[in-house]
Amino acid sequence: GVEIVAEFTGLEPGEHGFHVHEFGDCSMADGTCAGGHFNPTGAPHGGPDDAKRHAGDLGNITADDSGKATYKHLDKMVALNGKNSVIGRSVIVHAGRDDLKSQPSGDAGARVGCGTIGIADPKMQH
Repeated sequence: GVEIVAEFTGLEPGEHGFHVHEFGDCSMADGTCAGGHFNPTGAPHGGPDDAKRHAGDLGNITADDSGKATYKHLDKMVALNGKNSVIGRSVIVHAGRDDLKSQPSGDAGARVGCGTIGIADPKMQH
């Protein structure tokens, strides 16, 4: 699997859907340029531990009262090469909670954060 570790700031307190989307494009303020959830197998939407789910279904993050959230998960479906590769795609944080069942995308609302997934220079300290 791939260990996914993320830190977020500036969010409204509460739960927010967190997904990998099709395209690594964050150029539009509303995030629609990132496309839909990354779903190379045409699976139904689900939670991060479901056997049948989009490869991009990462579940929810919970922001504290200061707007900070963290995420750490060893994902068995996400890959760094092959058909499930997330390199060059984007991560989206949604305004609301992903219910992990509504089709096609969990009813998590507007896109409030976007980042492109790339390869970092290992010589740089993060």
